[in-house]
Amino acid sequence: MQSDKIKLSSKDILEKEFKTGLKGYKQVDVDKYLDVIIKDYEAFQQLVEELRQENYRLKKQLDESHKKQPTQQTGTTNFDILKRLSNLEKHVFGSKLFD
Repeated sequence: MQSDKIKLSSKDILEKEFKTGLKGYKQVDVDKYLDVIIKDYEAFQQLVEELRQENYRLKKQLDESHKKQPTQQTGTTNFDILKRLSNLEKHVFGSKLFD
């Protein structure tokens, strides 16, 4: 699973403490920027969770449809296609085709 590669949570970002130096960054600017990052991170986490749930639902739906038709072959045969084509030609061209 990809979650092994995620190093930070929104809580980690929120609780991160930075040391200040002589000519360091303004703490207020850093906090504002981190707030934006946290909101984006939470939105991404929510989206990932929604997509995981949808993926699970679709896989389950696919499995159920396979269980309902385990060996039944779907689709049409060449004979069916030719028969439909012949009927269509008769309908479109009428008796002119066979004169």
